[in-house]
Order: sequence, then C-alpha cells, then structure tokens
Amino acid sequence: MGRVPNVTRADAQAALRNPLDFIAARWTPDPRTVRRAALAALVMSVIIVITGGAVRLTGSGLGCPTWPKCTDDSLTTTSEMGLHGVIEFGNRLLTYVLSAAVGWAIIAARSQKPYRRSLTRLGWAQFWIVMSNAVLGGIVVLVGLNPYTVAAHFVATSALIAVAVVMWQRTREGDAAPRPLVGTAVRQLVWAMVAASVLLILVGTVVTGAGPHAGDSSEVERMPVDWETVSKVHAVLAWIVVTLAFALWFVLKAVDAPRAPLARTRELFVILLAQGAIGYVQYFTDLPEVLVGLHMFGSCVMWIWVLRVLLSLRERPETDADLTVPAAQASRATSASIAGPR
Repeated sequence: MGRVPNVTRADAQAALRNPLDFIAARWTPDPRTVRRAALAALVMSVIIVITGGAVRLTGSGLGCPTWPKCTDDSLTTTSEMGLHGVIEFGNRLLTYVLSAAVGWAIIAARSQKPYRRSLTRLGWAQFWIVMSNAVLGGIVVLVGLNPYTVAAHFVATSALIAVAVVMWQRTREGDAAPRPLVGTAVRQLVWAMVAASVLLILVGTVVTGAGPHAGDSSEVERMPVDWETVSKVHAVLAWIVVTLAFALWFVLKAVDAPRAPLARTRELFVILLAQGAIGYVQYFTDLPEVLVGLHMFGSCVMWIWVLRVLLSLRERPETDADLTVPAAQASRATSASIAGPR
C-alpha cells in the first residue's frame, strides 16, 4: 500500500471550497483516461435513451405514478406495482449512473495537464442538461405522459448526445484554431445534412407522440395529428438525409478529400440504410416493440455519426501549451507528488 497523504486543515478547507481544484492538484490522468471518461458519458447518454424507450414500449411510463418519489408514501417501487414499477424506477436509477459518468468526465477533464477550459465546459454543459432533463422527466410523469413533454424529453437527450460527441472528439484534438479540410461548398452541404437530420429527429418525436405506443395502458393524451401522414413525412426526410449523405460521399471522392471525412460519410450512409430498413419493416409490421426500440437506438447512432461527419471536416492541432506543461502547473504537480501518491 502507498503512504496516505498528509492532509492539513488548510487542504481540507481548500477541498471544501473547490473539490475539483483539490483533485486536479493531486491527480493527472492519462490522455486515454480522459478520452475514455468522455466516451463513457456518451455511451450512458445513449443507454438512457434505450431504457427510456423500454419504459414507453412496455407501458411502464406511469409505473411510478408520481415524482420525485415513486409513490406518495415510498421513494422506491413497491411489490404491488409489479414489473412496470421496476422498469420505471430502474430507468430513474440509471439517471444517477449517467450523472456519475458525466461527473467522471468533468473530473478527468479538469485534472488534465495542461488545463483545458473548453473541455471542462463541455462536461459541465452535459451535467446541466442531465439535471434539467431529470426535472423534465419528472414533469412528464406528473402531467400523465403528455406527448409534448415526452417529445421535449427526447430532444433534450439528443442535445446531451450532441455535447457528449463534441467533448469526445475534443479529447482527441488540440486547442489550436480549427483548420478546414474541405472547401466551403462541402461544409455547406454537410450543414444542410445536419439541419435535415435535426428535422428528422423532431418529426420522429411527433410520430411517437401521435402513434400507438403511448407509454401506459391507460388513456394517455396523443398529439392531434394523423399518425400515418406524419410517418410518411418522416420517411421523406429520411430519404433527404440519405440523398445528402450519398451526395456528400460522391463530392468528397471527386475532390480527393482526406480519409477521415470519407470514412465517416461512408459509415453514416450504411447506418442510414440500416435505419431506414428497420423503419420500413416496423411500419409494415404494425410497430412491434422490439423493432421500435431498435429504431430508437438507430436514431441515436445516426445522430452521433452525422455529428462525427461534421467534426471530421476540420482538424485542431496541438498548440505549444498543449505540448508543454506550464512551469506553475509542473511546480504544483511536484508539490502534490511530495505530499502523497497521485
């Protein structure tokens, strides 16, 4: 066992004032640790979508009929509430796991040397999205699964995924100004694809809000639109995104673009085709729960790869500050190593 560091009263007071600074002074994570922490937050943000979908598809949306408690008298689910209560309460518990993953990403980013403020801010952005979305999830329960609040709940999670993707990408880059790898016309094409993807996700939430999977066996309010008509609009938008992805791949090949944008675009095109196949099969088979769940997962993967395509269009090399630890930080690191194991 290593020697226990000698923590003074001043150290304890400093830890209470700013625990992140206290940890950063005593721990310098490997760059791979920071990348893994950011990836863990991204993976958990996708998992929470899958489990949230399971809550809706199993009719467990009101398994815990109130919030923040599961019932008026119990913080947790009770045996009388059966499987629906377990599924709904389990999804609530996963919010704490997601919060822990985001917290780990924040701590790892804050402790990295040299300190990168932009990376830490991305971690904190995820934290506040998680907290606000947890409150929104409680509102969803309190208003009886109102479809508009359910849609907002999913959109907020999509925003969380977007920030998590950006943070994961930034852990593998430097802090120099971004340098474009392709021309302006190509970047405009990608931004058009991003906009179409956002519309695709938004219309998808309307399909959910008007469709048959309301989230509970009771009479739950639905959006007052024709479900099949909205589904067809959703399909048209999906084909627009597919067409833009194929056009982008063709243009990148024509201009002999770098390998990364080409690879990400090719991967996105395959993902879109698979997602479209699942969408059509579920539509013509009366929306079986398993396929709807796969389609939700595919939506997350599609959104991640759209953002990866966007981020692959530029590079951010390391700055001089990235390559050398400032003398003041090196001095603090040396002092921390003398005080105890890091």
